[in-house]
Amino acid sequence: MMPMVKVAGFVLAGALLAQSVRADNLDLSGAVVVSPPGTMAATVLVEEIAKRTGIKLQVSGQRPAEGAAIVIAIHAGETGPEGYRLRAASSTVSITASDVRGALYGVGALLRRLDWGSGKLQVATPIEVTTSPAYPIRGHQLGYRSTANSWDAWTPAQFEQYIRELAFFGVNSIENIPFQDERQNPLMKVPRREMSRAMSEICKRYGIDYWVWTPADFDLNDAMKRAGLLEKFDQLFADSVELTGVFFPGGDPGSNPPELVLPLLKEVGERLRVRHPKARVWLSLQQFSAQQIEAVYQYIDREQPEWLAGLVAGPSSPPIAETRQRLSKRFKLRLYPDLTHNKICQYQVPYWDQAYALTLGREAVNPRPAEFALIHNRYAAYSDGFISYSDGVHDDVNKTIWSALAWDPSQNVRDILIDYARLYFSPAVAEEAADAILALEKNWRGPLIENGAVESTRATWQALEKRSPQLDGNWRWQMCLLRANYDAYVRRRLINETSLEAEANHVLMRAGSADRTMDEALKVLNRAVDQPVGQELRARIFELCEKLFQSIGLQTSVEKYYASGAERGAVLDFAGYPLNNRWWLEDEFKQVRGLSSEEEKIKRLKEIATWENPGPGSYYDDIGNDWKSPHVIGDAEASAESRAPEPMFWWWDNGKSRARLSWQTTMWPARMEYEGLDPDGTYLVRSSGYGRVRLRINGRLIEPSLDGKEMGEFKEFPVPADLVRDRRLVLVWERPTDEEHLNWRRRSRLAEVWVLKK
Repeated sequence: MMPMVKVAGFVLAGALLAQSVRADNLDLSGAVVVSPPGTMAATVLVEEIAKRTGIKLQVSGQRPAEGAAIVIAIHAGETGPEGYRLRAASSTVSITASDVRGALYGVGALLRRLDWGSGKLQVATPIEVTTSPAYPIRGHQLGYRSTANSWDAWTPAQFEQYIRELAFFGVNSIENIPFQDERQNPLMKVPRREMSRAMSEICKRYGIDYWVWTPADFDLNDAMKRAGLLEKFDQLFADSVELTGVFFPGGDPGSNPPELVLPLLKEVGERLRVRHPKARVWLSLQQFSAQQIEAVYQYIDREQPEWLAGLVAGPSSPPIAETRQRLSKRFKLRLYPDLTHNKICQYQVPYWDQAYALTLGREAVNPRPAEFALIHNRYAAYSDGFISYSDGVHDDVNKTIWSALAWDPSQNVRDILIDYARLYFSPAVAEEAADAILALEKNWRGPLIENGAVESTRATWQALEKRSPQLDGNWRWQMCLLRANYDAYVRRRLINETSLEAEANHVLMRAGSADRTMDEALKVLNRAVDQPVGQELRARIFELCEKLFQSIGLQTSVEKYYASGAERGAVLDFAGYPLNNRWWLEDEFKQVRGLSSEEEKIKRLKEIATWENPGPGSYYDDIGNDWKSPHVIGDAEASAESRAPEPMFWWWDNGKSRARLSWQTTMWPARMEYEGLDPDGTYLVRSSGYGRVRLRINGRLIEPSLDGKEMGEFKEFPVPADLVRDRRLVLVWERPTDEEHLNWRRRSRLAEVWVLKK
């Protein structure tokens, strides 16, 4: 049974008070900020207000005799650690905290509440809030390396601004990647060592914990490379003015066993504590085998290592609940949630439409606030907090959701988004923008062709854009506009190209001369290129991608904007990827033209034409494609962590595969059900996929009469006559259980299923 979510030690009285007391607006445009000299919280408040309003508030060590004042004070014991008390009444706003972090978070809370504009600065009163964070570790990975899709183009000043903004929602930890991925690119303005030093200094300045992610992606038996890694650690420890944690992933990357990893980390921990006595090492069990995982636990139980702070649960780690149960209570557990990827990842978009997977890929702009709120609150209670996995700013909304909920898990998602929009966009559009962000998430729910709300979402963002021309250069705003336009563009293309393929198949069905028929079908298919739809959307997408490269360094193209790889957010490079089987059909037609007889050609063309429409009394499912798999039944008993069954979107030929689309999405369904069969009919089950499979029909194991194992080959299973007498078939596909030693790309998979009536 899932334990109850931890409750933070705070009181939130503001909402209740607002119901009983009439709210008044306190004008702060002439307020004096009262604070001890050099307080970072006061500096941040004055600078951020000036950016938004043009108003430069004065800072003083003394409260003015009259007029409005914002008083920032630090009193030990005022609240819990990192907490603050925010009050506003009469002519005074006060932020009282127990420590410097709490003061900074109190400033963030005030900024989220301000009603501001050019020359305007107000806050609704009264306010009475006392709060402390629910979880002690709240952070995000900002790895300065070529792999990242945006911040490898940043300056130290941009990092400082982003770290400051993350703190507005309660972040207290930043994790850098100081020396993994040694590739250089023309976007990097600062050498990596210099940037690592700068990030450490920024964290020190803001009172934020500085962490590093440091894998060993080589064989630790190599003594020279091992020694070289230790030298890098020594250099890092000397360079860092602030260092809290060293996170070493057991795998992803790296494939070293615990007997090599643990001695290395012991030595790293000893060297670390020479310069940073309070810092500790953290280890994840990612991609370790069951035996290796148990070996780590036994080592921890036996040695109780002083150098180890705890374990990290991330992608390809053992289940979170199981980890917390098995780990000694002396050691902490930190989550490492993947907030950055959309597919082939820890938290894949559930039943994502394949058209999105083919074009938006792994690292598109991906606000998923409602889903990530559920995920956070489901697993946070097992942990001491989190530092997320991120490779760019495209997941900025997701970062905000996790940050806010780690402070207070009871917060409403929409309220967090309103704060987000008020802070970064404008109070005038805050509620509408929050709802529009939620709409972007719903664009990705269910079959795309059937999701008419996609066009409404774009229309909403268009209307907001017209009302807010001052936000044209705002990168967060630009990202939302890009997604709204891109989603609508993909949907229009999908509707058009699906219709064109259906028309081409109709041409193939009435084949006369095979060669002329193929020529006619190709003319139909090529209308997607010759008469493209949505060209105004395409132009807007290109314009927004250019703006995002200039404003925040977002790399949406490998060739044009130096993205480190096609799957690293290069959405611009896939804006024209076919959303039907045009490329596969072109290749098939070439093979058909080489057949020896007209009769063979016509036969093959009709097989192609009826691929997904096998005729009356027969059935077809494109497994993993929610729109085309009506007989797939989900597993209601599957754990939330496994999220099974779930489609796998394959990545072939650098994302430009010419394979049939149904082969590029596979899944192992819990079962498949068919009703209303002919009790006197003769049936055959056919499947496509890769590798091995066992099929049970109505519980009976059926041996294949045809057993193709390569992608594009078929397996066929005759259905015994007695199994259809009750007019119902239940298919259960059993995947092989002995493939753990294989790379995941070589494991068996299921792509398509037919139930064919002879």
